[in-house]
Amino acid sequence: MGEVGLLKFITEHMFLVALAAVSGGMLVWPAISRGMGGSSVSTLQATLLINQKNALVLDIRDAADYEKGHLANARHIPMAELAARAPELEKFKARPVIVVCERGNRADKAAAVMRKQGFDQTFSLGGGVAAWQQAGLPLEK
Repeated sequence: MGEVGLLKFITEHMFLVALAAVSGGMLVWPAISRGMGGSSVSTLQATLLINQKNALVLDIRDAADYEKGHLANARHIPMAELAARAPELEKFKARPVIVVCERGNRADKAAAVMRKQGFDQTFSLGGGVAAWQQAGLPLEK
């Protein structure tokens, strides 16, 4: 198929070309957004960090969600208070920090806030507490 044939195909099948471009973008977006937001860890990686590196788990959900169930020994600081209360966590700077929210979306933003505060080993839990539960891992109440 020459240039003329390719152009003819594209113009005759514009909908299919657009659909392919959009679906390709949707497949690539998660990798791009992870790169922009920082490091995300799976539930397995999180348990290894907690057990082997004594990682701090930082739950940024609101109080009601935290009370329903949270990861063992999680420190609770709601997202709205994180920037102001980050100095409370200074003693944990040498340890990895795993930021947790309900589904993993807000945790990326909170992890970026923590990195700006000098917590270089900060990760978000991919999929959040929902992924933790889906993996069959326990929550404390």
